[in-house]
Amino acid sequence: MDQEKGNTGIRLNKYLSEAGVCSRREADRILAEAGRVQVDGLPAVLGQRIQEGQQVTLDGQLVTLEEEEIYLAFYKPKGIVCTTAEQENGQRICNVVDYIQYPKRVYPVGRLDQASEGLLLLTNQGEVMEKILRGRYQHEKEYYVKVDHKISDEVLRQMAKGVPILDTVTRSCKLWRETEDSFHIILTQGLNRQIRRMCDYFGYRVVHLRRDRVMNITLQGLKKGRYRELTVSEIRKMKQELGL
Repeated sequence: MDQEKGNTGIRLNKYLSEAGVCSRREADRILAEAGRVQVDGLPAVLGQRIQEGQQVTLDGQLVTLEEEEIYLAFYKPKGIVCTTAEQENGQRICNVVDYIQYPKRVYPVGRLDQASEGLLLLTNQGEVMEKILRGRYQHEKEYYVKVDHKISDEVLRQMAKGVPILDTVTRSCKLWRETEDSFHIILTQGLNRQIRRMCDYFGYRVVHLRRDRVMNITLQGLKKGRYRELTVSEIRKMKQELGL
């Protein structure tokens, strides 16, 4: 056991993270929703610690620590929702976990909106999820973007400098043209629907959006709708970049 566990148990948000359920921040949000998480059949509370042998459930499902580290790269098609939930807004959805049907519990690292396709990482390692998702670490994510009409060089230059969206200004980013109406972009932050909002600011509508890379992991060799396990060298390099 690590020091945080010790004789006083492990914080429940850390337990959920290490079990691959979600990041610690997301765990705190889940714990704030009364009754979703229970320890030995009793509702859990924020800041609670659990001892070895206690049973933790989320939405009635037992949560256990998985010793095997699992890292998957998945080419998400359009229409698949990056969640483990079965419904959104009262409507049944096709979520990514049910779609790939991996035999062990894994969770998507962040989201790729339903109308977009491309690389999605899945893992059971909460700490890795946390570090990839935190914007302050500025890990690169690369996308291919096609818009509804010809995009000018000046718009691409302005977009690279930063765009005011969502009460903030996007970080400067790398951009290069593919065709008269498409380009590649590398982001180091993950604002909600960021690329679509950036294009909309200049009067363009995104008609195709594909994520090609997350850090050192790419779509290369993956067919749409299929997944693969990361190689040892990919995992090693990713962990080095994450400082793990």
